[in-house]
Amino acid sequence: MDYNKVFMVKWNPFSNMLKKAKKLYDKSEIFDVVEKGDLVAVKLHVGELGNPNYIRPFFVKQIMDEVIKRGGKPFLTDTTTYYPEMRANGYDHHENAVANGFGFGHFISADGLKGGYVVPVPTGSDLIKEIEVAGALYEADAMIVVTHVKGHPLAGIGGAIKNLGMGGVSKKSKLEQHRLVDMELNTEKCQGCGACREACRMQIPVIDPEKNVVVIDDPRCMRCPICSQACPEGVITLIGKERLCRGLALAAHAVLKTFKPNKVAFVNFAVSLSTVCDCGPMQAEMIGPDVGIFAGFSALSVDAASFSSIDHKRLNELHKTDAWEQVRYLKELGYPGSDTPEIATI
Repeated sequence: MDYNKVFMVKWNPFSNMLKKAKKLYDKSEIFDVVEKGDLVAVKLHVGELGNPNYIRPFFVKQIMDEVIKRGGKPFLTDTTTYYPEMRANGYDHHENAVANGFGFGHFISADGLKGGYVVPVPTGSDLIKEIEVAGALYEADAMIVVTHVKGHPLAGIGGAIKNLGMGGVSKKSKLEQHRLVDMELNTEKCQGCGACREACRMQIPVIDPEKNVVVIDDPRCMRCPICSQACPEGVITLIGKERLCRGLALAAHAVLKTFKPNKVAFVNFAVSLSTVCDCGPMQAEMIGPDVGIFAGFSALSVDAASFSSIDHKRLNELHKTDAWEQVRYLKELGYPGSDTPEIATI
């Protein structure tokens, strides 16, 4: 298995992309990670209900069928969300998956019904000393990581590293990563309008009744950009987003360390390229044409190939961060792969 090489097929709206995907899988041999009897996690994001950008279910079913051909037992999986949307518990997450077209396979909430099914994994880093890995991923024999490449308001771009780093861990570890981002409040601008509190899913911002300015000091705050975007006066600023990128790499590395060598493969879909992630019930702006499908054995290499194929500079400028820090830091951690991989076009 060559960790420094990535295979890809270019997107063609006038071609049968299922057939092209099959050629990609055959040429890349990514399903060699599956052995007979393996319980295989197909790690994906099913898309928040109302979001139209997630990977089309028939592509995921094709992947599951390939696993079955090799004697594996695939199951769809993702973790529950920290924030209170439909995917916040295992029951509703399953309902969301079915509603978005993923009812063809077993869907297992990777961290359990309410997020308590996790295994602590030491990182050896002072950034975050311990990552709680989702139990179903920890116990799986092999894993196919299926990712929709898109923009992200904190990480710049969400690829395979983010899929595992945020989507493969507990609510606690999600929050710890998010809180690597700092927040500055310019209260001199604040008019006490309360737009930030109204926008927040968890009603975390409060207006000081004496000073009539916003206060955000709740440890539950996950440093998402919703309140800052809602503020008409520009009071709230998020800084140090690159620290989250490093946290994502560290967490993804922790998840990957729980698998034996040569038991994980990656498929990135660089299509429906939205400026923000699939976590909200909206479409968002598109940033360019569909690019293609990438496959390989290294999250580092597959993300590097995917990032370089899209308008990553625009996404970094838009979100005021550097998505490439995910790739650089994962490489620094000693994970195999290349930030300039060989790309073989099928």
